[in-house]
Amino acid sequence: MTPIYLDWAATAPIDPAAIDAMADAARVWANPSSVHRAGRRAHGLLEAARGDVAAALGCPARSIVFTGGGTEALGLALAQSPQRLISAVEHDAVRAQAPGAGVIPVDANGVVDLAALDAMLATVDRPLVAVMHVNNETGVIQPVAEVAEMVAARGGTLLVDAVQSAGKLPLPQADYVAVSAHKLGGPPGVGALIVRDHVAAIAKGGGQERGQRAGTENLPGIAGFAAALTARATDPMWVDRATELRDRLEAQLPGAVIHGAGTARLGTIACIGLPGVAAMTQLMALDLAGFAVSAGAACSSGKVKTSHVLGAMGVGASAAGEAIRVSLGWTTTAADVDAFAAAWRAMADRLGRRAA
Repeated sequence: MTPIYLDWAATAPIDPAAIDAMADAARVWANPSSVHRAGRRAHGLLEAARGDVAAALGCPARSIVFTGGGTEALGLALAQSPQRLISAVEHDAVRAQAPGAGVIPVDANGVVDLAALDAMLATVDRPLVAVMHVNNETGVIQPVAEVAEMVAARGGTLLVDAVQSAGKLPLPQADYVAVSAHKLGGPPGVGALIVRDHVAAIAKGGGQERGQRAGTENLPGIAGFAAALTARATDPMWVDRATELRDRLEAQLPGAVIHGAGTARLGTIACIGLPGVAAMTQLMALDLAGFAVSAGAACSSGKVKTSHVLGAMGVGASAAGEAIRVSLGWTTTAADVDAFAAAWRAMADRLGRRAA
């Protein structure tokens, strides 16, 4: 059978429009900061792309700081304050860049405990609070609007990791919002930090991006980012279709544990546990059957490790080690999810008997 790709939350296939835009931008071989004619032309393309990204995301163009990806965008924001609080289910891109941060607990569905956050805010002076919009492993949507109100009332600033939600849900209001191109059909290695006011650059250099992020801008990557976002905007109903497909998939998996199912989730992600069968065993069986899925975040150099997200939700280490992530995109079809469900059931029957 033709392989079926169900790992869109790790990275999406590059959109043809993004490839074309990158190729066109690559032919404009000049530095956007140069003052000669070729440089001005490159600068014009850069600012046009900035405008397209702003239009697609619904934010002012002046608020966009282009970065080398979501991780850099998050680090740029986190560096603005040494007083940090982060949710227990943040991506490792936040956790690793915020050592010593206070950790905000979550409930059994992975939703931030607002009462606990309120108590923590009372003990820290004007903190930077990081709460992601959509969890990358479970698809759980956080109550960012309520968090933003609480943080503002205490004089703090809010950083939202919107890497999984940008282009799929309206962006939340926050002081800093991080996005990444390759989750949306753009190229890897480019992203943006949307800033309400201004950020101090953590790497000094030539003063690009209005002095907020040094280094010559990746013009081809930024052009591809803008084109991919624009392409997504031409089909605003694709997330609704993905949600229907996710529900269709989950309904065909008897005996599965669906993590985070008790609360609002983005429809492109399902976190599925198979009791008694290790995630790595499932991944290998499904790969042999022609399906590309993952276990938790796919950002650990090919490693499968116990999910800190599920652990924070109170899931035991054994059950957490039995969960895989299936994620859908704009080209996923009902035939794809039906074929996966059939393969999962056959795997569960075969491996479940062996585990017993």
